[in-house]
Amino acid sequence: MNAEELRLPRSRQANERLHAMVPGGAHTYAKGDDQYPENLAPVISHGRGAHVWDVDGNRYVEYGSGLRSVSLGHAHPRVTEAVRRELDRGSNFVRPSIVEVEAAERFLTTVPTAEMVKFAKNGSDATTAAVRLARAATGRPRVAVCADHPFFSVDDWFIGTTPMSAGIPAATNELTVAFPYGDLAATEELLARHEGEVACLILEPATHTEPPPGYLAGLRELADRHGCVLVFDEMITGFRWSEAGAQGLYGVVPDLSTFGKALGNGFAVAALAGRRELMELGGLRHSGDRVFLLSTTHGAETHALAAAMAVQRTYVEDGVTGRLHALGERLAAGVREAAASMGVGDHVVVRGRASNLVFATLDEDGQPSQRYRTLFLRQLLAGGVLAPSFVVSGALDDADLNHTVDVVAEACAVYRKALDAADPTPWMAGRPVKPVFRRLA
Repeated sequence: MNAEELRLPRSRQANERLHAMVPGGAHTYAKGDDQYPENLAPVISHGRGAHVWDVDGNRYVEYGSGLRSVSLGHAHPRVTEAVRRELDRGSNFVRPSIVEVEAAERFLTTVPTAEMVKFAKNGSDATTAAVRLARAATGRPRVAVCADHPFFSVDDWFIGTTPMSAGIPAATNELTVAFPYGDLAATEELLARHEGEVACLILEPATHTEPPPGYLAGLRELADRHGCVLVFDEMITGFRWSEAGAQGLYGVVPDLSTFGKALGNGFAVAALAGRRELMELGGLRHSGDRVFLLSTTHGAETHALAAAMAVQRTYVEDGVTGRLHALGERLAAGVREAAASMGVGDHVVVRGRASNLVFATLDEDGQPSQRYRTLFLRQLLAGGVLAPSFVVSGALDDADLNHTVDVVAEACAVYRKALDAADPTPWMAGRPVKPVFRRLA
């Protein structure tokens, strides 16, 4: 099937119903239909393993599943069975359940660099709790965020730094400052400029590039020397880099870290973890001012914690992180070979750690292009590949990878035609896809 033949009438109707009731047409901006070619935003019926089906009956090999949260594949039997066992036992009580004890023990065994943990439902709550805790511990107002990482929280302290800052008071924005990834000198200059004011440095320890040698250890030393809290946002790196996250892989221990996404394989669970001295400020066994750390009605739902425990057991026992890296390496090699064979190897570019691959679509001048991304996504969708990224799940098999590479090759052939014409418009069939963070709708 070519892109012109793909029709999604039921998905289009469902999208219209969504927009009539849900602002943005989705509950996560990154899932919005503006992220997909016009009239080619499938609405999902169900998924199993590495595949999803839309309401029109089309099947896709899926990448980036659940915004990187479904790393084992949809409806993974070990996870769903653990959830089922809890459903008939009740999900929420007026006091902690024994499952909370077991889940905390399991987490701290899996991530031994942490001494205490508190669970929540989403990553934003966890990162904001880390910021609040750092401010309480240091008595300082400012937060230093890594400018090269796209997202930390829906809360004001971060969203005020993005183009979608409407509704955030300027006074709040002024308390957040930024430092560049990989540049210790620039970070030290920032800390010196705001000496005694920065409560924490918060960053993803790694993203689409490996940390430069000595960088994370250098940040650790800077944080200690300037008296601020070092926070690793491990929402993505947690489990995908190692079972203990990037901190377990690189051997640099932050004061606080936040986990989510892969932790529940699609079920809603996140975690704030860290040093006892800091975490206990949000507890009852100290003599200082109380910190309202995390207090959520649904943060310890038993079925979600059971899912998290099953995920951790599966990662450790089945070597899932190693499998993700092996799958990603094979996919990256295949995509690069396909792009090179069609003469677009410098324009369709795969980047990132093998377990967390993304792709860039570059125009005739080698610049990132949403118009060429639109062309590329249209061709992938027509070939049955749903891929806002090339982030793999453990459920992919050889047939899925081979099919994906074949479809990429076909897409790259069209890409070459557009480059030769110096205009992708004839192959876009509508408006270009849009970046998530932009000032105007």
